[in-house]
Amino acid sequence: MAESPIQTQGGLEPQPPMPVRRLHNFTYCPRLFYFQWVENIFQENADTAAGSRVHRNVDEPSKFDAEKARAMADALPEGTALRSLRLESESLGLIGVVDIVEGGPDGAEVVDYKKGSARRDAEGDRVAKESDALQVAAHALLLREHGVSVARGWIYYAADKRRVPVELTEELFVGVRRAIAEARAVAASGKCPPPLRNDVRCLYCSAYPVCLPSESLWWARQRGPGGASGQMEFGFVAQAQEEMRGKILEAIDFAAESSGREPTLQPPRPNGDDREVLVVQVPGAQIGQRGDELVVSVRGEAVRKLPGRQIRAIYCYGAIQLTAQAVESCLELGIEVAYFSPAGRFLGMLTGLPASGIDARRGQYRLFELPGARLQLAREIVRAKIHNQRVMLMRNGDVPERVANTMAGFRDSTTAARDMTALLGIEGAAAALYFELFESMLKGRDGWKFDWRGRNRRPPRDPVNALLSLGYSMLAKELTGVCYAVGLDPFLGVMHQPRYGRPALALDLMEEFRPLVADSVVITLINRGELGPEDFIRSAAGTFLTDKGRRPFWEAWFRRLDTEVSHPEFGYKMAYRRMLEVQARQLWRFVRGEAQAYHGFTTR
Repeated sequence: MAESPIQTQGGLEPQPPMPVRRLHNFTYCPRLFYFQWVENIFQENADTAAGSRVHRNVDEPSKFDAEKARAMADALPEGTALRSLRLESESLGLIGVVDIVEGGPDGAEVVDYKKGSARRDAEGDRVAKESDALQVAAHALLLREHGVSVARGWIYYAADKRRVPVELTEELFVGVRRAIAEARAVAASGKCPPPLRNDVRCLYCSAYPVCLPSESLWWARQRGPGGASGQMEFGFVAQAQEEMRGKILEAIDFAAESSGREPTLQPPRPNGDDREVLVVQVPGAQIGQRGDELVVSVRGEAVRKLPGRQIRAIYCYGAIQLTAQAVESCLELGIEVAYFSPAGRFLGMLTGLPASGIDARRGQYRLFELPGARLQLAREIVRAKIHNQRVMLMRNGDVPERVANTMAGFRDSTTAARDMTALLGIEGAAAALYFELFESMLKGRDGWKFDWRGRNRRPPRDPVNALLSLGYSMLAKELTGVCYAVGLDPFLGVMHQPRYGRPALALDLMEEFRPLVADSVVITLINRGELGPEDFIRSAAGTFLTDKGRRPFWEAWFRRLDTEVSHPEFGYKMAYRRMLEVQARQLWRFVRGEAQAYHGFTTR
């Protein structure tokens, strides 16, 4: 059987061999299959980690010496056993690794390891799950292609600590071939399948934080603020995207008819990423590697050692060096390395290959060339930003009622902005009023005079502006990384124009979070007395935090990102760090055609 073609910009290109584990994904959930095989998006969670532990006993391949080769040629005589046997079949279009294959009296026996439990049939007997049985049958077909007859199959369920038989019938083999054809058709279509609805499988799926099934169903039905739908108003979504959204709406309607309930929302579970952020700011420091540890050295003396798998990101301020070995480890372990100038300006990142995100990036490039599409997104981003600025003033400052009403007027007028110039004029007027009253939110200590004369930058000329600039730089860095992680291009935005070295989309997405994250950190640091005038350097080049002053800034920054806040539409709580990702994934769905509009993040 020839490889199925997959449509690309350059024409038809044969699909590569499909891993058997991806066929298992397809029978479990087609959407999971699409994320992992087509878009190369994989999320680790406790279940996948547990599955990896279960496979430790069979992951080390048997040495395939001449004796083993003869055993394969002789169709695996009784008593022969091979572990992690890698097989490929051009006619099936499959490639897979058989956990264990044993020679038996009637032929070979295939054993797959699974971490969970078998299901129970009507009589209460343990039987293999359908997707697991198909995987065993696929491995049996691969062995058959290599001249090995398979008599029976088994699945070892680690939770049950027992093997469960799989009857290898022709009906099961037909099901495998049908699943292969269907999976390849889905991959070639370029259309991500709709999410499951209120399905128990979602509770254990590693892709849940990416898929967001209930949220995706909600976003597919909701129009933007004021009832506007980007698709209807501007007509900029391609037919393929309309078909995608139609499939999602069909899934909603079918599920609603079946259950009589609206989608049940649960918080997008975090990825369990409790790793540390390593901040290095001593001039001349070097980050190297010794064994499994990353080591920070100053003038040849080790000052900090951390296991590489315990680190999520590294922030380098000024002249910090990474050895080639450390760079390789960071890329392999997915450790993001961010570089900043000594003053805190975000310079760039070292990161591994991003998620493919080809569907989203193509939609992003197409839609962002259209003024109507950019205006729709920009209106909502600015509306959310002004709303959050107003909330910050009312929470922390001394705000006259007329000012609160004026800010509300600015916020509400964004939906009627005729073009980008008018919208940016509204944003500028609201920002001027916000920063005019910014000092009312600062309490200070010990008679510290802030010398606040409004917002200034490049360089900042007073301590408050120095803190704001650093906070905005950090927020831009966070969202640049998030854009890479979800498969968006951070350098093509809707309000900020493309410019060399400027993460325009990250700057757009950060607008609604500026008051709630960066401004909040600044206000907290000053009002709690965690920083004082002695923590700043004033010079002709500007005002900046000292090395000592940056320490409390980092503590406050990470504390704020870990603060939980309620989602405006769904009501559940999550950390700001996770909320940044959820907003980016919402935009990811919008440019793919899975959502009618983008909804900015706001708080009360």
